[in-house]
Amino acid sequence: MKTKTLWIGFAAVMIISFGVLGYYGFEIYREAPPIPEKVIDPDGKILFTSADIKDGQNVWQSTGGHELGTIWGHGAYLAPDWTADWLHREAMFILNEWSETNFAISYENLDDERQAMLQKRLQNELRTNTWDASSKTLKISQIRAEAFEANSKHYAGLFMNDPSKASLRESYAIPANSIKTEERMFQMNTFFFWATWSTVTQRPGQDITYTNNWPPEKLVGNTPTGALLLWTGFSVIILLAGIGLLGWYYATSEKEDDDYIVPKVNPISGAKLTPSMKATLKYFWVVTALILVQILMGIITAHYGVEGLAFYGFPLPDFLPYSISRTWHIQLAIFWIATSWLATGLFLAPAISGKEPKYQKLGVNLLFISLLIIVVGSLAGQWMGVMQKLGLIQNFWFGHQGYEYVDLGRFWQIFLFTGLFIWLFLMGRAIWPALKSGAENRHLLTMFLIASIAIAAFYGAGLMWGRQTHLAVAEYWRWWVVHLWVEGFFEVFATVAIAFLFVRMQLIRTSIATVSVLFSTIVFLSGGILGTFHHLYFTGTPIAVLALGASFSALEVVPLVLMGFEAWHSIRLSKASEWVETYKWPIYFFVAVAFWNFLGAGIFGFLINPPIALYYMQGLNTTPVHGHTALFGVYGMLGIGLMLFVLRDMDLKVLWKEKSINMAFWCMNIGLLLMVLLSVLPVGLAQTVASVKHGLWYARSAEFLQTPPLETIRWLRVIGDTIFGVGALYLGWFVFGLKTGWSLKKSN
Repeated sequence: MKTKTLWIGFAAVMIISFGVLGYYGFEIYREAPPIPEKVIDPDGKILFTSADIKDGQNVWQSTGGHELGTIWGHGAYLAPDWTADWLHREAMFILNEWSETNFAISYENLDDERQAMLQKRLQNELRTNTWDASSKTLKISQIRAEAFEANSKHYAGLFMNDPSKASLRESYAIPANSIKTEERMFQMNTFFFWATWSTVTQRPGQDITYTNNWPPEKLVGNTPTGALLLWTGFSVIILLAGIGLLGWYYATSEKEDDDYIVPKVNPISGAKLTPSMKATLKYFWVVTALILVQILMGIITAHYGVEGLAFYGFPLPDFLPYSISRTWHIQLAIFWIATSWLATGLFLAPAISGKEPKYQKLGVNLLFISLLIIVVGSLAGQWMGVMQKLGLIQNFWFGHQGYEYVDLGRFWQIFLFTGLFIWLFLMGRAIWPALKSGAENRHLLTMFLIASIAIAAFYGAGLMWGRQTHLAVAEYWRWWVVHLWVEGFFEVFATVAIAFLFVRMQLIRTSIATVSVLFSTIVFLSGGILGTFHHLYFTGTPIAVLALGASFSALEVVPLVLMGFEAWHSIRLSKASEWVETYKWPIYFFVAVAFWNFLGAGIFGFLINPPIALYYMQGLNTTPVHGHTALFGVYGMLGIGLMLFVLRDMDLKVLWKEKSINMAFWCMNIGLLLMVLLSVLPVGLAQTVASVKHGLWYARSAEFLQTPPLETIRWLRVIGDTIFGVGALYLGWFVFGLKTGWSLKKSN
């Protein structure tokens, strides 16, 4: 395939996909669930206002937001989904009140016929949309106002210090007095009410709710829509068609590199490191340290699932509650993976051009200091926010934004955004001489520069919401960061970086690498850009978003089913020549990336992507199955592989002791697999059965999760976690040992 044709295809994919993404982003703005100016009872009494709801959203964010329970299915897997839980409690309160009034017995003791009658009455009560667009007022019935009071009392006791809720607080890992004032508690309850109202109230003129009948709750008539089933079927058809077409392409494409002869001597063995290239070493020390701290936070977070308010008896939640340990666990993962990839870029740029721009080392060092300040400052701010030491405005700017993966305060976001553009400037000035030269690899260089620009620019999507932006709109932009920045353009950058590494060592032809990178990028982004919508099925979005998300998320999986070709290609390269053996372990980590791309992103991703599957699985432990195997398995292993490649190139004369890195590789991969297969996946599948049978509220409830069988399964996670942790320690020992000498073989 000609390079020009591929560039046209790349441009077409970018223009069309982002055009559609932007258009339906506008539709999300337009059709988002309305926030009433005031909520009134039948007598016209104002119960609360839009200001209360918006401030309540900020209070929820200050508690950790997505890092403690979920809203609309997004967030943490300990504690309930607050919308599903509120909905079930509201429904049961109303049913019991009606049953006691009309039949003088509780709802549970009624016969099936009278229960069915009250359920139909309940559905008419809750699903009827009483929002008045002209006055921007929501009028609710007296019984619903009473249900609001009852639910508010329950949640106040849970988040504050009601002794009767102590056991439930432990199950949910919520320390007493997580919210310290009655005013804040009232405001958060109004936000919970509004978010739940959106899940059960039908859109004007339609028979589906604002969240497409999510969460599953038969009492109120929240059952799968016809569109869910229809687009699930289409997604499977599209997946099969895509696999067939890609398989045909691989089968018919010419294998131009089959006769390629690898040099007998490493072509870069005589290359000299520039000062800025040497300066990247400290980045990788920080990467390794952050990996160890991140895993420690993961161990603490997982343990809270079995001992909610202690760590083996020690009152750790008094100082490090679950919402903070989970925040840091996720945030540190993003930090160290990004740092590894950014440092790889800084190392490669001068190597590509063969020139060291003036003051490049100074820029690399200043960027390093900035990254350290961002890491330490943002983590400290998140702790202060969750510990309720900041006002709502200060929390937004310096504390905890409450949105998973972008939890850091707005000030730290802007700081990081600025740092990314400094990185882009350093990259661009180093690459530019090579780009101007018109060398054979100019197409690859252009793609490298485009990927670098995208990394810097697309993080800016995290600045598109404000302190009190509508939740549906904030979710739209949040997934631009998570899906397009983390999962999208970082992968494009990594693909180009790996290609450059192999071309630089003359393991593959430049022409082959160029075509491969462009084709892979087109295939990946064809599904990946609009596949962003699969995260937004149930976040107050219209049906069109569901249709697009289902279709294009299926296309995301297509290239992943052929990851075996990628793995086999990497293994062949590692055996191409004796000198290539010195790169064995970096290449093996790339092989692991291919494996986890297939299993974690492919199989476990498609497990939850189809609409009907996600309808019952959203917010359950099936999601972290995909999250762990895709984020660490793919991007984490890739970050480690890139780090090892750079560390290998920093001193080609020395020989590595392989025992530590061998143990690190196998323990981390085996540990991750056991963590998922022994614990997280079985819990998620058990929850899925409970969700289908009883509803999401039950699948997330303490009543279900604290049963002995599930507690045993959660404890089984210790096996995989321990093996994985040992692997991380071996990795740390090896990386730091390259400097101290204990990871190097002594020369004769």
